[in-house]
Amino acid sequence: MNTKKVYIVRHGQTDFNARGIVQGSGVDSSLNEKGRAQAQAFYEAYRHVKFDKVYTSALKRTRESVIKFIESGVPSESLSGLNEISWGKKEGQPITPEEDQYYHHMLSEWQRGDTSLRIEGGESPDDVVKRMKPAVDHILSHTDEKNILICMHGRAIRILLCYLLNYPLKSMDMFEHENCCLYVLNYTGSMFSVEVYNNTDHLRPAIDNIEM
Repeated sequence: MNTKKVYIVRHGQTDFNARGIVQGSGVDSSLNEKGRAQAQAFYEAYRHVKFDKVYTSALKRTRESVIKFIESGVPSESLSGLNEISWGKKEGQPITPEEDQYYHHMLSEWQRGDTSLRIEGGESPDDVVKRMKPAVDHILSHTDEKNILICMHGRAIRILLCYLLNYPLKSMDMFEHENCCLYVLNYTGSMFSVEVYNNTDHLRPAIDNIEM
């Protein structure tokens, strides 16, 4: 049976996160000092896990967040299907009061169930699921990989968890996240269950003295 334990970690902090600038799939930013400290703290906490594979999105902030595992010899693969949602014309822009109002309008519409509604110039949650499915199928097809680590993005994690756990996409905001937070899922071969929810214990006190 194709059973797996799936560790899903969000990437570490970037300057865009710290400055309140919209990233999305079109901004390929690197980790900042705090993000690198978060990545190191995560590695120290989970280096004992014998991962068979590390999967990342195609954006460098995810690979940088798990680079220590890759450098230690764990095979890795980047899949663009795991990329963050595209925020379209909003990417690279500061979150002004006007932008924040638009963002919360979109969230409200998605929470009402209109998950086909696209961000201006970007993607809808339905679009993200469509491009995620081949990536998920690819990951699950490797029956020899029993412990896997997936590093991706906040909104994309929310969407992925809904898809894997068979929740409606309108419920995605129930899955909270922080930079370098961890979810752990168990896969029986036919269904997923959550073992660890938005855990950040590994980040403290390692990064408490780094202010961004």
